[in-house]
Amino acid sequence: MSTPPLASGPGGPDALRPLLATVLDALAAGRRERGGPLPAGGPDAVAARVADALGDVLPDTGDPDALRALVHLLAAGAADPADPLCAAHLHGPPLAVAAAADLAASAVNPSLDSWDQAPAASALEAAVARTLARTAGLADALVTTGGTESNQLALLLAREAHGGTVRLVCGTNAHHSLPRAAWLLGLPDPVLVPTPHGTLDPAALDAALTALPGPLLVAATAGTTDAGLIDPLPEIAGLCTAHGARLHIDAAYGGGLLFSDRHRDKLAGLEAAHTLTIDLHKLGWQPVAAGLLALARPHERATLHHRADYLNADDDTEAGLPDLLGRSLRTTRRPDILKIAVTLKTLGRRGLGALTDQVCARAREFAALVAEHPGFELYDRPVISTVLFRPAGADDHTVAAVRRRLLHDGRAVLGRARADGRLWLKATVLNPHTRPDDLAQLLELAELAEGNTPA
Repeated sequence: MSTPPLASGPGGPDALRPLLATVLDALAAGRRERGGPLPAGGPDAVAARVADALGDVLPDTGDPDALRALVHLLAAGAADPADPLCAAHLHGPPLAVAAAADLAASAVNPSLDSWDQAPAASALEAAVARTLARTAGLADALVTTGGTESNQLALLLAREAHGGTVRLVCGTNAHHSLPRAAWLLGLPDPVLVPTPHGTLDPAALDAALTALPGPLLVAATAGTTDAGLIDPLPEIAGLCTAHGARLHIDAAYGGGLLFSDRHRDKLAGLEAAHTLTIDLHKLGWQPVAAGLLALARPHERATLHHRADYLNADDDTEAGLPDLLGRSLRTTRRPDILKIAVTLKTLGRRGLGALTDQVCARAREFAALVAEHPGFELYDRPVISTVLFRPAGADDHTVAAVRRRLLHDGRAVLGRARADGRLWLKATVLNPHTRPDDLAQLLELAELAEGNTPA
């Protein structure tokens, strides 16, 4: 048996070319077989198709057709975020140029735990992360796997900045990763502040900060997961200053508005944060993962400092080799910054801003369709690109059943959110190729699903 070729090295490109053709053909065939945004039949049907195609997971003798067969399987059974009718989650379709850059990162396979494994990638990460942080008004940034890791790091840095303890204060609208991070870090139970209209109430926050002993970390949200709402950031920042509290802003969703001249003002107050979460696999159109934690005080990275002689020996560091262990809690790290850098350089701020403006405009158009339809109720006009709606007069059981009917049939992928004590269907528009007739079809499918849902 011959030795399989490698993805990099002298023979790498020649080895990859025919494999790429196989992958692209299998992706196209799988999408045709799926025929919509989601495979039909529900979980049992999908699991049966996977079991049938997979067969023996670890056969004694390898199958040369495995690449084609399993890529086809993946594509045929995917929830495709590039389909305009797949609009449930903050899970956007990646740009082709970003996916191509990600392939290069996989082929070269740098690991960002020591300079001698990633000379160019480490310098690229430092430069691009710093630029993105300064775009938000902060000083530097760490690359993460997404909002959850960024929020965990933010709490860790706050804890260490305050001598080993801090109390999290956040709205009931905050992402679940924040209270979970407090639990993981052994912090006191978070104080949850009311969000009567979906955003953090400044008066309630003021009362909480007045009553609580410090040190305190306030976490605000710029783009809630359920409805895409933005907390009143300037007022929150002012309260944090007045009470001596540290401020973290979770802008995993809304951070992409920074690229838009039209929508950037919605993020006024962002620059007051001590730490800031941004996810570019949302409004940034990157393949997962592409998260950042921006820092106002770069010296706080010292909290993450760790010594492993085989990676950052003192004499190597003193001789000028960059120490990368202090840029993450992870050791082995792939160069996710490459796809981000390629996208920023290819599209520029205006290009990314235009994509952001496009999805926000489409969301407003969809909200208008809902508002004009006598059979549906609109929660509110979208702040970013999330629209909550529900069949008029329906109970929560019916709303949930409509969503599951669409999923089972593979016709459309809508999310669910609870607001004002009721369950809503959620459409998150992240696909810049979505057209007005796609939006009309999405609403029509929801109407048909309601009609086919037993009372």
